[in-house]
Amino acid sequence: MRIAWFGWLAQHFGEYGYSDGPLRAAIGTGAVLVTAALVWFALHRNRPAAVAAAGLTCAVGIGWLAFH
Repeated sequence: MRIAWFGWLAQHFGEYGYSDGPLRAAIGTGAVLVTAALVWFALHRNRPAAVAAAGLTCAVGIGWLAFH
């Protein structure tokens, strides 16, 4: 499932920015949060790494949406 999610996200990478309106911004933010959750679950055995990676994923994803 994780690989399928990342593949789908890569395919639709440029479609969900904050400049495209509130609905697409909400969908893009949701996609970033789901991706951060998947990163967390992938690294859940090492809690500090999971927190750092999920936080970085969230910050970079939302930052990309904001300046896209």
